[in-house]
Amino acid sequence: MSGIRDRSEVRRFPASRRFVTAGLAAGRKMATVHGIFSADVTVARDRLDQMTPPRPTFTAFVVACVGRAAAMHPTVHAYRDWRGRLIVPHQVDVATLVEVTTADGSFPLAHLIRDTGSRSVVDIGEELRNIKAAPTSGRSGMLMARVAPLMVRVPGAVRLFYLVLARSPRMRTMAGTVAVSSIGMFGGGGGYAIGQPIVATLNVYVGGMSERPHVVDGEIVVRRLLDVTVSVDHRIVDGAPAARFAADLRRLLESGDVLD
Repeated sequence: MSGIRDRSEVRRFPASRRFVTAGLAAGRKMATVHGIFSADVTVARDRLDQMTPPRPTFTAFVVACVGRAAAMHPTVHAYRDWRGRLIVPHQVDVATLVEVTTADGSFPLAHLIRDTGSRSVVDIGEELRNIKAAPTSGRSGMLMARVAPLMVRVPGAVRLFYLVLARSPRMRTMAGTVAVSSIGMFGGGGGYAIGQPIVATLNVYVGGMSERPHVVDGEIVVRRLLDVTVSVDHRIVDGAPAARFAADLRRLLESGDVLD
């Protein structure tokens, strides 16, 4: 129609986003099932608030809880290698998102936190603060800054990267076997997050946290409840092991024992 001006802005599609889209395409091959629950994190939240600054973030606390629970149930983050064998890791390496600033704008960098099943919340929190301040100090940030711009210039290179990542034990040790996404930090109130997995067998999505009525010792009181989604690849993990993992994860979130 004449007289209508195009107000659109044309931007270059960031190289970092190409990795995201290729990862989502790889994740569509998984048979993902989701379980949702709410955890009463009032005790843990109060204990975090009482800690001496610099306090660990709530994300660090959740990562520690996920690491402990996965260590109790290692089959929930197992995967298959090139020969179809089941690889069950003895160490829980969690990839979690850290929002960083790049030349193309903000980007959720997947940073790998190793051996979360035995590390303290304070230690994990310090590592996340350091990555937030200096993204290229970690392997993921360094690769994204140096390698990603080169890979996207080669047709099919990013897709091949995720194909190898899905079945290579060596690549898994570099990328982790568990993913944690803290979606709830970006908005107030409760709510569950249902995400699209990439290659990790176990994905934990932290939704919203809000004050709601809750029954404690037979009485209705106001507590802080956190909405959590646990997603697993049903090709590898059955419902019963996933449920046992979720039960232990909720217990750790509610008790705050990882803060001891």
